[in-house]
Amino acid sequence: MARILVIDDNPELGRAILKRLERAGHTGVLATDGNSGLAAFRAQPIDLVLTDILMPEKEGLETIRELRKDNQHVPIIAMSGGGYATGTDYLRLATTFGANSVLQKPFEQGELVDLVSALLDNAAADDRAPDHADL
Repeated sequence: MARILVIDDNPELGRAILKRLERAGHTGVLATDGNSGLAAFRAQPIDLVLTDILMPEKEGLETIRELRKDNQHVPIIAMSGGGYATGTDYLRLATTFGANSVLQKPFEQGELVDLVSALLDNAAADDRAPDHADL
């Protein structure tokens, strides 16, 4: 299926997310901060990125901005559980930085899998759409 990059500074949560996505048929890569996430993204083909917002090193909003500089089309899901500011404020900002969708932690595993599937389906449909320059 798809190769998914999970960026989360909580390795246990990141591994749990990857395990659930692998049960849904995907393969995954785990990074524990924005810098290592960007390095992983640039080193191999990635079909979807799931990133935490509040992280040390390079935080999620800046990570999303840099991912968008590298690739305008890869689906990005931002997730946050709060922190020193409300998670919902950061999640709202994430869409202006380039995230396609957001998830508020904690979330149901089924919600995650459904969202990943929907975004991958949309990306595949966009890839199949005719280029208007070719018409």
